[in-house]
Amino acid sequence: MRRFVNHFLSALGFLTRLPVPRHVHEMPDALADSVVFFPLVGLLVGAGAIALNHAFSRFVAHEVVVVVVLVFLVAITGGFHEDALADAADGFGGGWGKEQVLKIMHDSRVGSFGALAIALALMARFVFLSNLPPQLFDNYLLAGQVTCRWTALPLAFFLAPPQEQSGQGARIARKITIFSLVAGTLLTAAILAVALRMKALWVGLAALLMTGLSGAYYWRRIGGVTGDCLGATNQLTEVAVYFAGVVLG
Repeated sequence: MRRFVNHFLSALGFLTRLPVPRHVHEMPDALADSVVFFPLVGLLVGAGAIALNHAFSRFVAHEVVVVVVLVFLVAITGGFHEDALADAADGFGGGWGKEQVLKIMHDSRVGSFGALAIALALMARFVFLSNLPPQLFDNYLLAGQVTCRWTALPLAFFLAPPQEQSGQGARIARKITIFSLVAGTLLTAAILAVALRMKALWVGLAALLMTGLSGAYYWRRIGGVTGDCLGATNQLTEVAVYFAGVVLG
């Protein structure tokens, strides 16, 4: 039981700014073992966002609530996924060959492609969240937070890190067990089913399609997956879930 708690804390410390005991980060292969709990961290983050929605919706307009929620989502992760999206956009947008793409992604500076990607992703999240059916806002918000974090499981299970590539992605790529993949997927499916019922199928298909297409693109361009790739798919899938919610109504 203690082992599972440590793995959950490792996932929590990696994906959020919430404090966890220092020894958790020092465990060997802690990150790879903790990936199964990524959807559970999404559930926790989503619950915090829902709490803010209920706290503020009585006093301000819905669009204001959406801004508060987005600020919370960025703050609690430290802009972790947004930064990855920017690096991936700069790399794939500005690089031609594999080595050039990886070199650009490794650069901490944000270029024009990265800035555009962050701006467009935030705008899309704001617009789609603002246009979700009010009675299902919490449901889709929760589904988005859980599902986007699930995407790291199949990507890291099926794709290896690029040759000689180091970083966060290399710590989990091809190090995910079949148990973690299946357990994390079943947990995500269960949360979606409770939150969205029959609509969960279409939301799940949207997330699966985004994950599959982005994974195929990474494999074709650089032959694997990096941490920035995982973060980029996280953001794209969150947008896709909210868009599906707008379409499904």
